Amino acid sequence: MGMVGGGIGAFIGGVHRMAAALDGEIELVCGAFSSDPEKSKASGAQLGVSPERVYGSFEEMIKQEKKLRPEKRMQFVSIVTPNHVHFAPAKMALENGFHVICDKPLAFNLKEALTLEKVVQKTGMLFALTHNYTGYPMVKQARMMIRHGELGAIRKVLVEYPQGWLSTHVEASGQKQAAWRTDPTRSGIAGAMGDIGTHAENLAEYITGLKITELCADISTFVPGRLLDDDGNVLLHFENGAKGILHASQISAGEENNLNIRVYGEKGGLEWRQMEPNTLIVKWLDKPTQLYRTGGGQLYPEAQAHTRIPAGHPEGYLEAFANIYRNFALCIRARAEGKTPDPVYTDFPTVADGVRGMQFIESVIGSGKSAKKWIKI
Repeated sequence: MGMVGGGIGAFIGGVHRMAAALDGEIELVCGAFSSDPEKSKASGAQLGVSPERVYGSFEEMIKQEKKLRPEKRMQFVSIVTPNHVHFAPAKMALENGFHVICDKPLAFNLKEALTLEKVVQKTGMLFALTHNYTGYPMVKQARMMIRHGELGAIRKVLVEYPQGWLSTHVEASGQKQAAWRTDPTRSGIAGAMGDIGTHAENLAEYITGLKITELCADISTFVPGRLLDDDGNVLLHFENGAKGILHASQISAGEENNLNIRVYGEKGGLEWRQMEPNTLIVKWLDKPTQLYRTGGGQLYPEAQAHTRIPAGHPEGYLEAFANIYRNFALCIRARAEGKTPDPVYTDFPTVADGVRGMQFIESVIGSGKSAKKWIKI
């Protein structure tokens, strides 16, 4: 793979590199690690990338890599930049015959997202979006239990993602991760709702298999001087008539990354928490509560295939990220060999999920500003 962004001082770039390397399927061979050519060069040296394949811009990287022999050039681009630098490298890579894996949200706005979806359809290239929480084995177990009707018709969905790291005006201190996430010129129209609200939205739709059809949002900015939202509460309507509540906050003081979801059907409900990811709690109307554990007991193949180590050994954030990268790599390999990939490994978020995320962002912010409130997605 080649990488755009993720140079010295970046957070998420390192996460992507660790995840990509975990299974030995992917090698980082080139990169434009910063918009500053010197910083890109220094980052490449630190990562052990050959100097001649460390580039000063993503445009240069894509053009030069395309000139290399097929067996040497990169096969896909990993984009780990702030939101406003997702669209251009993704579009250029796709149009030049390179697959793309991109950090979320998909783009700076819905218009860019819809354009990328058309480019993916036109070029036929593979595209993955790193909504990494879909990579957890117990999330996949929950999804399959609902898909097989074990909970009956879904009635209620409660999903929340509270963090506390933006409880103060930390972006004013020069904190890099806070600075771009709270800057509308780099993040887009949403702050907390774009950064973590989209994870909650994606998780709810992924596990239930249901699309959100309309929403009603109460959006707030609590920290004085902040330019984007840092808290939001959203009522949801799903396509089957189910109702839901989504809460995303970055000013919930003391919280870490407490993403969690509860889903209730006619026969029972389930609960999963990202900070205790190896456990899925299933509660029944007419029998005792059950605990499902990663790697233990009779799990659906989709959950078992994404479990790496024996039961009782914690698997977490990096492994979930790595499941997306591994699945993406296996699909690229299958395509190169003229084979059909195992359906179990075609399960990763796509450009369509990215468009859903951008539709959610625009609807949430629109509802938050509107007196009408209920907005159709």
